[in-house]
Parts: sequence; structure tokens; C-alpha cells
Amino acid sequence: MLVLIGFLFTFPARAVDYSTGWLTNPDHPPVELRFMLTGQTDADAKTVEALLEVKLAEDWKTYWRTPGEGGVAPSLKWDLADNLTATDWHWPLPQRYEFLGVETLGYKHHILFPMTLHVEDMDKAVFLAGTLTMSSCTNICVLTDYDVSLSFTPSQLVASEEAMHLYNQGMSHVPRNQEAVSINNVSWDPDKQTLSLVATNTLGWQQPDVFVDGQSQNVQDASFLQPTVQVDGQTLIATMKVNSWFGVPKLLGETVNITLTDKDFASEETAIVSDQPLAITIAGSKNLPEIIAIALLGGLILNVMPCVLPVLGMKLSSVITAQGLARRQIRAQFMASALGILVSFWLLAGFLIALKLSGQALGWGVQFQSPYFIGAMVVITGLFAANMLGLFEIRLSSDTNTWMATKGDDSYLGHFVQGMFATLLATPCSAPFLGAAVAFALGADFLTLIAIFTALAVGMAAPWLLIAAFPHLAGLFPKPGMWMNKVKTLFGLMMLATSLWLISLMTSFFSPAMVAAFAAALLLTLLWQLGRVKGRKPVIYTLAFLVLASGGGLIAGSMTADRWSTPLATDHHWQPLNTDAISKAVSNGQTVFVDVTAEWCITCKVNKVSVILREPAYSALDAENIVLMRGDWTKPSEYVTGYLRSHGRYGVPFNIVYGPAAPQGIALPVILTSDEVLQAIQKASGERS
Repeated sequence: MLVLIGFLFTFPARAVDYSTGWLTNPDHPPVELRFMLTGQTDADAKTVEALLEVKLAEDWKTYWRTPGEGGVAPSLKWDLADNLTATDWHWPLPQRYEFLGVETLGYKHHILFPMTLHVEDMDKAVFLAGTLTMSSCTNICVLTDYDVSLSFTPSQLVASEEAMHLYNQGMSHVPRNQEAVSINNVSWDPDKQTLSLVATNTLGWQQPDVFVDGQSQNVQDASFLQPTVQVDGQTLIATMKVNSWFGVPKLLGETVNITLTDKDFASEETAIVSDQPLAITIAGSKNLPEIIAIALLGGLILNVMPCVLPVLGMKLSSVITAQGLARRQIRAQFMASALGILVSFWLLAGFLIALKLSGQALGWGVQFQSPYFIGAMVVITGLFAANMLGLFEIRLSSDTNTWMATKGDDSYLGHFVQGMFATLLATPCSAPFLGAAVAFALGADFLTLIAIFTALAVGMAAPWLLIAAFPHLAGLFPKPGMWMNKVKTLFGLMMLATSLWLISLMTSFFSPAMVAAFAAALLLTLLWQLGRVKGRKPVIYTLAFLVLASGGGLIAGSMTADRWSTPLATDHHWQPLNTDAISKAVSNGQTVFVDVTAEWCITCKVNKVSVILREPAYSALDAENIVLMRGDWTKPSEYVTGYLRSHGRYGVPFNIVYGPAAPQGIALPVILTSDEVLQAIQKASGERS
């Protein structure tokens, strides 16, 4: 007997089955269902996980939480719910069904509805009794009620392996928020009764679909039909008709749930419906040849942007020293420079494609968000500056010099590197037409992206290609002479200034002390090399010049600051970029000026110094009714990147003005002028001219 008792105590205990068992209605046998508890609880959240399992025979179907143009969603009403505060349904992704022109959303065959029960006291018994109403349809619809009752004590529940398996299976089909997916804009057009939205998936789209519903009565009264979806790379635009039995739906300002589904995921987001038109369009809907032409022009303009100015000395030297060479050599040199530009743009395109595939932020100049890239550029610009200042030269063996002389290439590799270097220095600058071309490219497929970046490269290389095509143009420049050494020194100092500017950018990533130590080490290295090549006197003169220039500048500045005719004003007080705060300010009748910038963006600095901190724009921005917001893109920021994308931008600077008369915003050109800023503020605020 003792052995038998011991055997019984060692036999594994069975989990208690907290289930209603299978429920059916004799008047409607195609449907059977059961309500069960999984046994999984959360004492801190005071929750109990449950499951509604439904089986439908043959072609019968039931409905999603928003059934579409017909049908009734399943509902569970507790007539008795002791120690229960709420019941949350977790809705699996529905399917679309169409019958006689009526579109509905729902499920067939076997459906698992996970639920979460919220209780008041985990140690107190829960008594549940109520009615589950289930609508099921084929070519007819039947509304059936089922009595559901259950009692349990949450703290005493034991996990059920079967129920947990079914619950997890059901949850795997429930849409969840995905970090890679974001909603950029939801626009309602009451005249056309269409809802449009722009969504971004950093991992790209394959075969997406979009479902829209919501909790408010206005949204529930509307039926959102199957959308027309356009996809290009990471961008999706969906447009859908919206019907209602109560006339024109009232969706403006309503919060909607947007369920985005694709091959491998389903994501649920929320957004507020506005009347703002969509800020971007799919690349494929534009004229590609037109964009190619814009890219050519944008690349050409990059040659005169301040970022590329330090390379001008090398370019000028290349043109002048080409005089007297054979036309074949001139062509080869300038083709090498053009090829360097082309290869550099291809590398940038490959870099952006890699970011696109990995789901990282995309944009023009994003490599300057990396301290490693900036550090490499500091070293390169420092070496170029030292070379142009004559602090070192690369000495080759006599055999190598003889081989190069016989080949007559005059260091084609050097011209190639000049072209690549010019491109890298150009990326912190945004030029007119450049933004449109880059935005188009980054929203397009990979082949189109490469084609547009090739056009940008050809545009930037156009001056070199021109001289390569017509070598006699090199003879139009002044003859070489002593003046070239002075010009070379000038541009060497400009290159050195570029190195110091790049070092200053490192303060965004490292402590000022570390950056100052690095700058001092670079300066000491250059002075040491200067003494080694030129002797002690130039070093002494240089140090004396730096001390006198710095000290004299500070003294003169402090003595004459109040006498300057156009001193720079103190910067405004800027709030961090916040889209919710923008909407709130506009609704309060205020005008919002947004400045998206970065420390490494030269064009941003030019806009700030020449317009934002100058009159009359300064006083206009300082007005009481103006709210100033700034987005900082110096470092990677998903929030700022998403904001730029919502406006079809992939680079900085970006300035836009919102106001009561322009809630959707008035975007400003890349290069600002005072008149454009004042006009945008006036128009957005609704003031009459």
C-alpha cells in the first residue's frame, strides 16, 4: 500500500483545464468555439492571458474588429464580471473578401483570438458570465449568441501547455509596432472621399497591403476600401476610397489605426488625419530624364560651393601646369580627374545602398555623422595642405622616375585622387537642384540610384571633361611663374583651415580637451616638418604670427565690437524639433519656423550667417508670435531623419514655415534669402502684404 501511495505522489500532476469546453448552437452548427485561460499571469500588471478559439465549417467566415462594408465584429459582453476591470482583444491580421461588390474584412476556417483579462486582485476569485455574439456569413449571414461562464483565482492558475501553444500561435498573427516602419503623413480629401498616406519601411517593401480603422464613432462609421498602393524602395503611398452610410465621413483630426502588412511582417501604427497634401511622390511617377538633367545641373553647381573651394588650388595648378604638354597627356590627366569624381560618387552610391539594405538612415552627407570618417578626412586634408605648402614631397627612386618619364603619365593617379577628394569635400554642401536629385535617388530602386549619382558625377566632372575634350583651353590660362607658388600657398592655408574645421566637428563626438590635444598634435607635427624642410626661422615667424594674429584679433574685436556696422547678432532661442508641438502652436495661431541643420553642413552655416542672423530676417524671427524649432542632424537621429523623409528630403539644410494659413508648411529653398524667409512667414501667418 505504501508503495502504491508513493507511486501516486510521484505521478506528474495534470494542469487544470480552465475552459468553457466547445460551445455550439443547434440552430447554427457550422460554428463551434471555446473560451479558455492559458494559465499565464502577470502579478505586477494584474493580467491573465486568455484565448477565444473559433472553428468555421466550409466557406463560412466571421469578421475583424472593423468588418468593412458589411458584417458584425465578434463581441463579448460580461453580464457578471466580479474582480474583472477590462478585457483586451488582440486581433489577428484579417483577409479581404468580396461578395456582390461588397468588401469585408475577416477570417475563415480556424481563428485564434488572444485576449488579456485585467483583474483588481490576483488573490481574489474571478467570476465571469456573459454572452459571446458571433456573426458568420456565406451568401447569408447568421448572428449567434453563446453563453460563456468561468470562475478562477488568478494567483492559483496553472499553465496549460495546449492553451499556451494556441495563444502564442494566435499572437504570431497579431500586428505589432515595427521600428523599421513609420507613417509620414495621412491626408483626407473630403471632396474626393479619399484617404492617402505615406509610409516608410527602412527594410523596403515587397507586397504590402494597408488596413485602416479606429475607435472614434466618426471612424467606425466609415468603410475604408482596398487601397491603391505604389511602392518605390522604402516609400509606400496608399490611396483608398472611404464610404459611409451617413454621408461624407468626418475624418479630419481623427486618430486612426493603420495596419501595414507585407510578406514577413504586420505592423500597427496610429496617426492623426490631416488635410495636408502628401509631401512626396513615388519616384517612378516622375520623369526620369528630367531628374537626370537636374542631377547634371546640381553636380555642376557643386564646383562653386564653398566646400569644394579648398580643392580649387589643386584644380588651378592642374590646368596651368598642363600647358606645354601634349594634347594626349592633357586629355589623360583630366580624364583621370573626372574618373576620380565618378568613382567617388559610385562609392557614395554603394555606401548608401548598403545603408538602405541594413535599414540605416539615408541622406546626403550622412558619412559626416561618423567620427571615423571625419578623422580620416582630417588626416587627408592635413596631408594635402602640407604638400601644397611644400612641407614634404614624395621622392621616388631613379628607376621609377625614368619609368614614369617614358610613360609620360605625369602622375595620373594624383589627378584621380584629386577628383575623389573633391567629391568627398563636396558632400557637406547642399546645392540648388541637388536635393531634388538625391531625394529622387534615395527613394528609387538601386539601378536608378546609381544612374542619378552617375549624373551628379558627370555634372561635377563637366569642367574637367570640357578641357579633356578641348585641350587647347588649358592655354587660355596665365603662364606658369613665381605667382603660382603664392597661389599654391594661399590654397594650402585654405586646406589647412579645412582640416581645423573638420577637427572642430569632432567636439560633437569627443570631449573638447581630446579634440584640442589632437589639434595641437597636428599643428606641432606641421611645425616640426616646416622646421625640417625650411629651417628654424619660418617656424619662429609662424608661431609669432599665430600669437600676434590671435591676440591682436581678440584685442581689436573687444575694442571695436560696438562699432561694427553689421555684427552678427546672438543666436535665437530654439526649441528642439517636435511635430506635436508644431501642430499645437499652429492651432493656437502661432507661426513656426523650423531649421533642420548639422554642424558639418557648410550651406547651413552660410544660411545662418547671411540670413538668419542678419536683418531683416533676424527681427522677423524674433517676433513674439514666432516659434523657432531646430532639428540637429549632426549625429544620427531617427526622429530628425523621419521628419526629413516626411517632407521628401534626404539632406540638410531644410527650412520650412508653418502657420494658420499654411498648416502643411511652406518649404524654403536650400540657399535662403531674406525676402523668401519674410514672404514665407507672412504667407503662413495669413498676413496681408
